[in-house]
Amino acid sequence: MFIIVAEGLSRLLREAKRASVFSGVEVGFERVNVDLLQFADDTLFFCNPSYHNVLSVKAILKCFELVLGLRVNFHKSALGVVGISNLDMIIYSKCLNCNQITLPFKYLGIMIGDNPRRIVFWNPIINKIKSRLSTWKGRMLSMAGRICLIKSVITVLPLVYVSFF
Repeated sequence: MFIIVAEGLSRLLREAKRASVFSGVEVGFERVNVDLLQFADDTLFFCNPSYHNVLSVKAILKCFELVLGLRVNFHKSALGVVGISNLDMIIYSKCLNCNQITLPFKYLGIMIGDNPRRIVFWNPIINKIKSRLSTWKGRMLSMAGRICLIKSVITVLPLVYVSFF
């Protein structure tokens, strides 16, 4: 059910892009267009900093509410910007009626906007792995159980965190 709802939101955004009402950002050497990332019930919009794009996001979310009967909680939402003035950030967040965040910020347990080359960046991830291991430490696991644990849990965590970069 959630996938259908999430697809509805991405469809609204695609229609806004097709009508030249919204523009995403281009990243990397190959200039890949990024405008929407969704994970579970979280949605991240990426756009060029303009009042026009902010109004478009607000209209898309309002249409989403009307069409699907769900409510977007703007008070739990946050706006983060890169490379524009604080005054513009305040104006945009007031327009969306949401909070402001600055880089770095925590998303899905990792710091976004921090330097992954620093050892301190990886400490929360290492601590999370250690805490997961410590819960299994006292239990009696067979060799097959330990191998299954390592393969299914421990090896996946670093891949998830690295996939954000």
